[in-house]
Amino acid sequence: MSQIVVVGSVNADLTVNVERHPLPGETLLGGGGVITPGGKGANQACAAAKLGADVALVGAVGRDTNAEAATVLLREAGVDLTHVEEVDEPTGLAVITVSADGENTIIVVPGANAQVGAGIVEKHGAVVGAAELVLLQGEIPSDGFARAVDLARGRVVVNLAPVVEVPREALLAADPLMANEHEAGLICAQLGLDPAGTPEELARRLVGAGFKSVVLTLGAAGALVVEDDLVHVPSPPVEAVDTVGAGDAFAGALCHKLVEGASLLSAARYAARVGAFSVTRRGAQASYPGPSDRLPSEE
Repeated sequence: MSQIVVVGSVNADLTVNVERHPLPGETLLGGGGVITPGGKGANQACAAAKLGADVALVGAVGRDTNAEAATVLLREAGVDLTHVEEVDEPTGLAVITVSADGENTIIVVPGANAQVGAGIVEKHGAVVGAAELVLLQGEIPSDGFARAVDLARGRVVVNLAPVVEVPREALLAADPLMANEHEAGLICAQLGLDPAGTPEELARRLVGAGFKSVVLTLGAAGALVVEDDLVHVPSPPVEAVDTVGAGDAFAGALCHKLVEGASLLSAARYAARVGAFSVTRRGAQASYPGPSDRLPSEE
């Protein structure tokens, strides 16, 4: 059985490159327009597998031409796709705009991912239950998310992105909860907590709400890791060309190290280096390093 089972989304990414992001009502010319693999679940599975983890993905794609484009790099990375269902809905689609400074905006059309509810997760319950670590995001229905947590017997890691309503008990099973600063505020609000404050305050507030651990990512500024203490993990300085999928690279790398037996802090330090590496290349899954790639140093 796989060390890591990702229960999550599979998308085809349509990426457009622009000098800057358009204003409301404005039309700009762009470049690109190429379909590449994406989806938070698929990205995180790919990142972990490329680094050497044994990974299976539970999800869904459509019976369309985008399904092959969405899974080609997962196959190359060695991710077990036998638990990815084919359904009548189209393969999920993400429309991504990347500006010259590397920042991005993303609109997601769930498509087949909306079918990854409790029924599909239950069908693949054996692989979920046998995993050392189950990794979840916010791009599948909440009942599928909750059923995966129920079935998990190993460690549960949650990157609730996007922030969607999920059962409180299922969410609090996360160890760690991973979120960026914006998502952390939204999760606080979902739990009935004050959504305002510094990243440090938000991270401590989430641990106080009942999470065993929290990793709050800060982009180029690194991440905060909170267990008993709060520790800032710096990100190596690099020249970013494309930030799409960097958070997913971080998540996959973190889980790879956790199943190897690393502490959460050590795993986060490694994940920050992997995330930094990914922004120096274009694309999401195509930008992720393998074991032989040289990662940037923390200095």
